[in-house]
Amino acid sequence: AFDHRHIFLDPTPDAAASLAERERLFALPRSSWDDYDRKKISPGGGVFARSAKSIPLGSQARALLGLEAAAAAPNEIIRAILRLPVALLWNGGIGTYVKSRHESNAEIGDRANDAVRINGGELRAKVVAEGGNLGLSQRGRVEYALGGGRLNTDFIDNSAGVNTSDVEVNIKILLNPLVQAGKLARGERNRLLARMTNEVAALVLRNNYLQSQAISTLELKTSARLAEYQHLIRALERSGDLNRALEFLPSDDELAERRKGGAGLTRPELAILLAYSKIWLNNHLLASNVPEDPYLSSELERYFPAPVRQRFPRAIAQHRLRREIIATATTNSLVNRMGPTFVPRAQEDTGAEPAQIARAYTAAREIFEMRDLWTQIEALDTRVPAKLQYGIAFETSRLLRHVTYWLLAARRRELQVDAAVAEFRSGVRQLEAEIGQVLTGSQRERYEKTRKQQTEAGLPAELAARVASLEAHNAALDIVEISTAHRVGVAEAARVYFEVGTRIGLDWLREQIERLSVEGPWQAVARTGLRDGALRIHRRLAERVLARKDTGTAPARVTAWVEAAGEDLGHWQRTLAEMRAA
Repeated sequence: AFDHRHIFLDPTPDAAASLAERERLFALPRSSWDDYDRKKISPGGGVFARSAKSIPLGSQARALLGLEAAAAAPNEIIRAILRLPVALLWNGGIGTYVKSRHESNAEIGDRANDAVRINGGELRAKVVAEGGNLGLSQRGRVEYALGGGRLNTDFIDNSAGVNTSDVEVNIKILLNPLVQAGKLARGERNRLLARMTNEVAALVLRNNYLQSQAISTLELKTSARLAEYQHLIRALERSGDLNRALEFLPSDDELAERRKGGAGLTRPELAILLAYSKIWLNNHLLASNVPEDPYLSSELERYFPAPVRQRFPRAIAQHRLRREIIATATTNSLVNRMGPTFVPRAQEDTGAEPAQIARAYTAAREIFEMRDLWTQIEALDTRVPAKLQYGIAFETSRLLRHVTYWLLAARRRELQVDAAVAEFRSGVRQLEAEIGQVLTGSQRERYEKTRKQQTEAGLPAELAARVASLEAHNAALDIVEISTAHRVGVAEAARVYFEVGTRIGLDWLREQIERLSVEGPWQAVARTGLRDGALRIHRRLAERVLARKDTGTAPARVTAWVEAAGEDLGHWQRTLAEMRAA
């Protein structure tokens, strides 16, 4: 380790003793590496002043640093530390220590560290964490990431400090009028603030967690979705919301090169795109009436720690910054869970405004009780592979995308979140409870296969079944709606619906649509149109079966309908046979 005063070397540390000593130093009112107990340092190590002309290196230190000389200048040792092949490189101080090979020291603007700075391609740490600001230049981060390094950006990694200040200030804005009105004593207010310290920390760390999770989920598909990201970058540039060059996002030529090599945007670049998309969406929501939606008042309540929620619900509802808090919370949920391209693409696909999209997304999330599912998945941290969790998060976003579009198509003008939840949530719960019994054909096979895979991967049986059902739930709102229209139970409507899909080949057709590879946003729009068209046809045909009022099992009712349809259905079946043979 090093700071502006000392270099600390411990070639073969005793992990327990080292941790205890660092905790002792941390607890001191003021401390430096010079306060470290030398008896706790392994042979060949020590604490050395950076002002020394030369630092002696024992064999253990030379082996650690990869240096051959018996002594080295402090700056040479620091460069060697930065290049070490370690699990984690932590930056927590002042100064920029890593740049890109394409940048000069003069461009970095930190003359004090010119002598120790290295290039991103020289870093050999598996992970870099940025507790400090500007420890790496953005281009240095990207260079390191393109070489396989794992990192975010400083504004992602150290955002907890700013976020904590925001929450603290908003709590004080809430409580101060109560103090001034004599409804809360100042001493009690101060004690309340102190009691909430740990919960505020948990709320802030939750935000950190979700932002990092969002970037990791985006990273899973970064090469496949490169054209979408490029489309978003161009759109934000056209609207004046983003300066690509200023943020060191790749040019179109650079993106073309990455596409050829099968690469996408790096985590630092995804972080930039995530931030700008949040700013863009937040501005749109603030300019709308979304913050006035009664259902979204729950976002305002969730923002505050439990003691405040329980004691001062009326004051929360009257908070001076209630609109800003609701807009920010809605933006964070939408962009963290759905990605930066979702709202702009939904605008292009549906013609809806960002406010309408936000309402539809919120309704979709609440109808399917996704918060509960996400909590269960996140509770498996360190127990199942992170990649599995990110994959499930991506699948939930696919379902929410479809349901959001469905609501925009069917309920756009009159869409109210509370009304949509009241209309559909109960029916979706009923479908969830019966899903394993109502699926048929290849869709049932995929459900059982996914359920088995998820169970073997470590998911509890009930959770594995819920994850396996996500694909089938694309049809959930259609099924609930037709069950209401035809006055039959949700399970009965579902059995007929899925039997129709199996019997006349619509399941197979949707599988083929999903397998279509897309290059760019417009091909993605075309695929979405095909998928939605197939679902609309599926719904109409299921309704025709239910409208006949036949009795018996779902297979028997579908058989009766197929026989009655005759040549009308025969043409479709011949066309489908030709498609399968092609």
